[in-house]
Amino acid sequence: MRPKVSIVGAGNVGATTAQRLAEMDLFDLALVDVVDGLAAGKALDLAEAGPVRGYDTKLVGGTDYGITEGSSVVVITSGLARKPGMSRDDLITANARIVGEVTSQVMQRSPQAILVIVTNPLDAMTELALRVSGRDRFQVIGMAGILDTARFRSFVASELDVSVRSVEAYVLGGHGDSMVPLRGVTSVAGVPVGRLIPSDRLEAIVQRTRDGGAEVVKLLKTGSAFYAPSAAAAQMVEAIAANRRQVLPCAIRLEGEYGLSGVVMGVPVKLGSSGVTEVVEVALTEEESAEMERSAQAVREVTAVLP
Repeated sequence: MRPKVSIVGAGNVGATTAQRLAEMDLFDLALVDVVDGLAAGKALDLAEAGPVRGYDTKLVGGTDYGITEGSSVVVITSGLARKPGMSRDDLITANARIVGEVTSQVMQRSPQAILVIVTNPLDAMTELALRVSGRDRFQVIGMAGILDTARFRSFVASELDVSVRSVEAYVLGGHGDSMVPLRGVTSVAGVPVGRLIPSDRLEAIVQRTRDGGAEVVKLLKTGSAFYAPSAAAAQMVEAIAANRRQVLPCAIRLEGEYGLSGVVMGVPVKLGSSGVTEVVEVALTEEESAEMERSAQAVREVTAVLP
């Protein structure tokens, strides 16, 4: 019997995550959205692509949370994008209502599910889902570090004209302006990046990584990134539901790791069928440690707005 994965929110991120997971042909999928017909239509469309792409994934979509019952993993993408005139606090309050309700609904049907949170502001929404679900901190995991790291690796690879597969890196911390790309452990085919890219160019790449989401929004003019976020979410789901035991940068509430407590931050973790099975503590430089402290403070300020 295949693990069941549910995705709440059938917008661009949710639907593209469903497509990526369907094509893995490892899970049964349920797609939920409050908009009548949206999730059902996209689930049907994805099912009809199966014969072409060669997968037998069972897909169901609808507005009723009953279809999520028995899920091993639930991905929450529901939420509002920030609109003109909307303050940061307004966005947090609005999305907190949505994520809180979604979390309550899915936990009633799948009390043992691992939650993967995608909704922004990511760190605050992960903290909220943790509180509402009553789950252990290792079972409520935010998707951010994989996305931020992918952007950083992409920019480094482009700068050096090498394959992204040759770039090893981690981006930790909060998902926002205070994220912390680890220059000290970034390497290309084992060569430290500091030997390959001048410091001023590397800092420009770091800043572009921090502005990565905003850059996509500016280009699109309407909407935001969804190909890279969905790829990151799908990688997390695969690592959990297929028990890959893969080490990936994800957001969890820290309780002493990296010298930080009571705050949701992106750190390297080992993901398996029970969620996070280990927090991997990478050696940080003094500068990186200071940046993690500043990032933690920024996350605390955002989280303080939660109702």
